[in-house]
Amino acid sequence: MAEITASLVKELRERTGLGMMECKKALVEAGGDIDKAIEDLRKSSGMKAAKKAGRTAADGAVAVKVAEDGSFGMVLEVNSETDFVARDDNFQAFVQRVLDKAFADQQDDVAALMDGELEEARQALVQKIGENISVRRLARVSAPVVGSYVHSTGRIAVLVALTGGDADLARDVAMHVAATNPQVAKPEDMSQDVIAKEKEIYAAQARESGKPEEIIEKMISGRVSKFLAENSLVEQPFVKDPDVKVGQLVKKAGGEVVSFVRFEVGEGIEVEKTDFAAEVAAQVSGSK
Repeated sequence: MAEITASLVKELRERTGLGMMECKKALVEAGGDIDKAIEDLRKSSGMKAAKKAGRTAADGAVAVKVAEDGSFGMVLEVNSETDFVARDDNFQAFVQRVLDKAFADQQDDVAALMDGELEEARQALVQKIGENISVRRLARVSAPVVGSYVHSTGRIAVLVALTGGDADLARDVAMHVAATNPQVAKPEDMSQDVIAKEKEIYAAQARESGKPEEIIEKMISGRVSKFLAENSLVEQPFVKDPDVKVGQLVKKAGGEVVSFVRFEVGEGIEVEKTDFAAEVAAQVSGSK
């Protein structure tokens, strides 16, 4: 079983909003697995979905480029160890160089793209800056209308593909995606595994109410429908006009949402945390 450190309890508290003792107990029962602890807490306490993991300390930058005719676009993430380096002119120039090459070649395979002079440039930059630099991921989007948006922080970049409308509409939708972070473009795009897990959680919550099984089934169905609506781009209220859904907005312009790609710097990268108090205590204990 993983050690239940104070930092692990703190993270679970931040992600759930629950008390310290409840979080510690859940972690013990889950063997130190924070995601399992969250799932168990949702089942037992009716807690809403937890905040997304905050263990994304990896830094860097994202960038996008769209063809002049709006037919395709590329989005890129390059990682550094610190925000200081991410803002360095040499690092930013390297990001742009990688993006330009990917765009020119319409290449979304990182390994293929970095096989050659770009890899040499990366290694030279590592030697110059003194931090590890890695080209993490690329994505290419093609459609009749492609739009992009990069948040002012430079840490979130979005590409949106539409069948109709114009670049301004696509940019507005991309801005919406940056703000709301939907899981999928349309309800039917949601993974059946994700839906099954949500049903399991809702079922556990509903059965605690003691209601008849037929009522429970209706409750589960309603909650799943709500979950899909909240997490599907086309069903979300548009951030600039909450009275209209994104899907309706695009349809009114003569198009449909095809897909989107959203990159946020460091998302999904788990960075090892050090429990300094425990480390010092262990060192003191070992020196006796």
